[in-house]
Amino acid sequence: MSGRAIVRTTLFLLPMQIVFRGGEALLPLFVAIWFGAKQDTDVYQFTWAVFNFAGSLVFSIFQDSALVPILAEVKLTRKESIPTVLGSILAHTGVIGSALSLVVGLLAMAFFSVHYQGEAWTLSMHMVPLFCVVLVAMAIKTFFYAVLNADHHYVAQPLASSMGVIAQLTVIATLRHRFGVLTIAMGTLAGELLAIAVLLVIAFKWVRLKIHLTLERPEPALRFARLVAAEVGGSAVTRINPVVDQLMAGFVGVEGALTLLRNSGDVASLPTSLLQAALLPVLLSHLSDDFAGGTLEHLRKLRATVGRAVLIVAALLVGISILLFLVRTPLLRLVFLHGEMTAAKVDLMAHLLPYHLVGLAPFGVLLVLARAHVSMKNSGIMLGMGALNAGLNAGFNVVLMNVMGLEGIALSTSCVQLAIAIVFWFRFEAKIERAQRAVAVQALT
Repeated sequence: MSGRAIVRTTLFLLPMQIVFRGGEALLPLFVAIWFGAKQDTDVYQFTWAVFNFAGSLVFSIFQDSALVPILAEVKLTRKESIPTVLGSILAHTGVIGSALSLVVGLLAMAFFSVHYQGEAWTLSMHMVPLFCVVLVAMAIKTFFYAVLNADHHYVAQPLASSMGVIAQLTVIATLRHRFGVLTIAMGTLAGELLAIAVLLVIAFKWVRLKIHLTLERPEPALRFARLVAAEVGGSAVTRINPVVDQLMAGFVGVEGALTLLRNSGDVASLPTSLLQAALLPVLLSHLSDDFAGGTLEHLRKLRATVGRAVLIVAALLVGISILLFLVRTPLLRLVFLHGEMTAAKVDLMAHLLPYHLVGLAPFGVLLVLARAHVSMKNSGIMLGMGALNAGLNAGFNVVLMNVMGLEGIALSTSCVQLAIAIVFWFRFEAKIERAQRAVAVQALT
């Protein structure tokens, strides 16, 4: 029954996610058309990569996180405490997130003062305060995403995202001639703020969500903090990978290499962005409900659901990888060969794409298994997995870049995704077996 519900909900969401995620996918396309691949776009790509890494400490804590299984458990045991639990988490997110964002901004300014000079330094300095506010906005946005998904209100995320993308592209299109590449950061902030506004309307006017803001720390909020600390640590360590990739690409000696590597990677990962949007939030909430049930039947259902999801996702993504490989050159020329982007640079992206596609199916499996661990409150493994991920990525980067150049950086990411997916699977099997033994022993006593 759970499996059918997941499929029905995913298929219902998929058309909306294709439309809305398609809008998000337009950003790198329009950036390429409007700005090309040059020093300013590389400054933007690197600045955003740095903030993505640092921002994982702020905004990633709610994205398909331990908040969902925590809320599933609280609904079964202490439903009346949900407004206080949510209010505590949201209030602490605002306070801690704002403080961390300020620290991140100051550190970024210091780093860019050494890393950049002249116009590149000026551009990075203007981007920093905008991205600092973006981090806090993302934390609030993903909080409401998680809360609404946990309550099975999945439409809120694509609707808010689509409105945010429209605002983002509108700002860039309107102001790009006046402010240049800086408008990408301006548009990003505008999109986040509009998405939050849409979520607030849905949460409080439609769903009638109740949140009591407080700095008190009820037990479920403290438990969430402990679980999410490992998730944050693992995410923060993993988020250094794009920064390392961008730094390594800078040594290749190809103008716009950072932008070309990012664009080809974005094209390859588009199918998994749809997966993350349409399937994974639904999967996480259902797996969390099964684990909260606490019986052997619930655990068997969880294991079977994860197994089916892994097989289906892997098969779909292998097929998509083959299709993208076959049409890569005409597809990328159709999409990117406009405006400031040259044919030679589009062809280089087509050359890079197969190395990204090698890791597409493993990455999809990795995403499924990560949600399976989170649903079982096994977030403690995330820090170690993040360290393994970052260590493998750095090692593969050094070896493969020296052998293959820019293509080696793309292939490095794919190799890491395969290795991490394998480790996640074995650790999932071990965790589910321990949980089943614990339930069996409890039943006997």
